[in-house]
Amino acid sequence: MIVQRDAFEARAADFAWCEDVIRRNSRSFYRAFSLLPEFKRNGVYAVYAFCRAADDCADVDASRERLDGLARDLERFRAGSVPEHPLWRALGTVFTAFDLDAAPFFDMLEGQRRDLAFRQPETMADLEDYAYYVAGSVGLMLLPLLCAERPIDETLRADAVALGAAMQLTNILRDVGEDRDVGRVYLPVEVLDEARCTAADLAPGRAGDAFRSAWERVARRSAELYLPMQRDILRLDGDSRLPTLSALFLYRGILDQVRADGYRCLDRRSVVPPDRTRALAAEAAALLAGLQDEEAESRAPGASRAFSQGAAPSLSAEGAYGAAATGGW
Repeated sequence: MIVQRDAFEARAADFAWCEDVIRRNSRSFYRAFSLLPEFKRNGVYAVYAFCRAADDCADVDASRERLDGLARDLERFRAGSVPEHPLWRALGTVFTAFDLDAAPFFDMLEGQRRDLAFRQPETMADLEDYAYYVAGSVGLMLLPLLCAERPIDETLRADAVALGAAMQLTNILRDVGEDRDVGRVYLPVEVLDEARCTAADLAPGRAGDAFRSAWERVARRSAELYLPMQRDILRLDGDSRLPTLSALFLYRGILDQVRADGYRCLDRRSVVPPDRTRALAAEAAALLAGLQDEEAESRAPGASRAFSQGAAPSLSAEGAYGAAATGGW
């Protein structure tokens, strides 16, 4: 893929606006994806800014009119009329450079509509369906940026969807109390019933056995959904592997942090401390180095570890992850 770098440079101010959005709202993703080459990370920033705008429309105090307005702008954008706003100008450059599909962007808006008309999921299948629209769709948005030099097939698309859904389930498990306070319980009815977890068990300060059982049921599914992308990480461009795997490890680490905090997610949000964040980043780098060594040896024992599709970035994560993983996907 030949990137028109001049087009990105011409939109430097617009990409700076998008970068500020992700920096203010998601330290974990900002830190992880800042490891990408400039044109790719600017693409991620633009996609994130769109997702942030969509997510803000689904806040309990936001109106449906705001979401409808964003949908109209997206329709205009798809038709070739780019709205005069930094978000859309930046996205226009990214769509052209990476040949993005608008479908997952519309799916994201459908997810926000579902949030505005919130109903507690009845089953895990219902929860995962919701997770696709609000987060699995993001995986599909980002995949062409992370796999710009390599073929994308249905398996890789499924991996991207699963990673987004895993992160969304992690968000839900981290934010049980915050969501409860605004009248939203995302833990499925069937899961709560199986654990004999009642509304009283979701009250601040409870975190008893019933709640922990229900929480762990969803956590197990979240953990399962992280695995496909971890397994297939070498199918991404060399320069996209460490940022993606780091984001995966950092987000998955939130689950262990909630456990370490005694499941206090009914009262407060768990934050992965800086030392643990750095350790998770180092674990991701070590795993990737091992996988790349194995791949190089399988191709040509003793050969260079450089890859024809682009060399991976430095695998030293020390110092790159000073902030805790607090943001959302």
